[in-house]
Amino acid sequence: MDKAIFLDNAATTRTDPEVLEAMGEWQGDNFGSPATLYAFGSQAKQAIEAARQHVADLIGADQKDVYFTSGATESNNWAIKGVTEALAEKGKHIITNQAEHHSILMPCGYLQKKGWEVTYLPVDSDGLVDPADVDKAIREDTVLVTMVHGNHEIGTIQPLAEIGAITREKGVYLHANAAQSVGHIPVDVAALSCDLLSLSGHKFYGPKGVGALYIKRGVRIVPLLHGGGQEKKRRAGTHNVPGIVGLGKASELARKNLASEANRLSTLRDYIIDKIEKNMDDIRLNGHRTRRLPNNVNVSIEGIEGESIMLSLSYPTAENARPVFVSTGSACVSGTLEPSHILLALGLPAELAHGSVRISLSRHNTREDADYALDSLFAVSERLRSMSPVYKRGSKQCASGSSGEGCDCEAAS
Repeated sequence: MDKAIFLDNAATTRTDPEVLEAMGEWQGDNFGSPATLYAFGSQAKQAIEAARQHVADLIGADQKDVYFTSGATESNNWAIKGVTEALAEKGKHIITNQAEHHSILMPCGYLQKKGWEVTYLPVDSDGLVDPADVDKAIREDTVLVTMVHGNHEIGTIQPLAEIGAITREKGVYLHANAAQSVGHIPVDVAALSCDLLSLSGHKFYGPKGVGALYIKRGVRIVPLLHGGGQEKKRRAGTHNVPGIVGLGKASELARKNLASEANRLSTLRDYIIDKIEKNMDDIRLNGHRTRRLPNNVNVSIEGIEGESIMLSLSYPTAENARPVFVSTGSACVSGTLEPSHILLALGLPAELAHGSVRISLSRHNTREDADYALDSLFAVSERLRSMSPVYKRGSKQCASGSSGEGCDCEAAS
C-alpha cells in the first residue's frame, strides 16, 4: 500500500518528533513525582513549570494563570461547571450557541437538568454569532458566556474580541473554547478579553491526553476534580509529566512557526477550495470563506453521503491507490448517522448536511498531497453520484431545501 494521505488533522495531529524527544526522558529514568520534596521529584516540578511558561507565552497569558488538564474536554467541563457552581448565588443563566462542540453543549445540558437556564444563540449561514445577540441575551442573572473560537467542523472564527468587549462591560465571564485555534492562529487572552480559555495538545502536534485551562486571576471557579493539592489546589491528580512537557514543547514550536505556517496552510486551503469549486457541480462551501481557520475545508456534496465518500477514500482502489483520510464531521460524532448539528444550525437541509466532507490540513501536507486527494475525491464522487437514485446534475439544492432554476441562494450559485 502506498503511503496514506492524512487530512483529518482537526481530529488529531501527528506528534512532532521534537515533542516526542522532549517527552522521552520523563517516561524513563526521570519518573519522579513533582509533588515530592526530594531532588528527584523537584526536577519534574521544574520541567512542569517550564512547560507552563511555554503554554502561557503561546496565548499571551501569565504562567500563574495556566492550569494543566487532560485536554479540552476536561477544560471545557471545568470552565462551565466550575464557574456556574461558584456563581450560583448570582444567577443560573448561561449563554452559548447552537453550533458548539459537544464538550460545551453536553455540560450545558447537564446543568439545565439541575436548574440552570441556557440560551443557545443562533448562527448565520456562515456559522457566525452576532455579538449584538450576545448583548441582548445577557441578563442580570447571567454568569457565563461560553463560545468556540475556531469551529472544529466548519472552521469559522468567531468575533470573540467583540463579544469579549460586551461581556467585560456587562461584568459576565467569557470562556473561549480555543482547541482548534491555539497553535494555528494568533491567540491572545487579553486581545480576546476572555476570562477562561481551553486548549488541547494533540490539536497542534503535541501528545494526546493533555491540555490546559487559562483562568484569569480573580475568576471565581470551583475544582472539577477533588483530591490532592496539585495545580494550586484547583485540579487534583498526579501530574502527567511526560504529557505536560510535550505540551510545553509543542507550544514552543507552534509559537516559533505560527505566522509562516498559518500563511502556508491558508494558501493551500484556498487552493483546495478553488479546485473543488471549479471541478465539481452542486457543492456548497460550509463556514465563512475568509474568517476561517487556515487548515479547514468543509464542503457539502449534493446527492451522496459523506460517509460513503469517507469510506471510499480510506481504502485503496483503482480510483485511489493511496488511502486518503478525511472526515464527515467532528471526530466525536463521525461514527453516527445523524446529520451534523452544526450544519443544521447553518440552515442546511438534512440531506445536504449528510453529504459533508471535512478536509483538515497539517504542517505535513503538501500541494502534491492535495492534488492527489482531490483527484481521488472527484473520481469517488462521480462514481457515487452515478449510482445515486436521487441525484440530478444541476439541481442546485439551496440551503433552505428548495431546488431548481428559481433558487437564488448562495448555495446554488
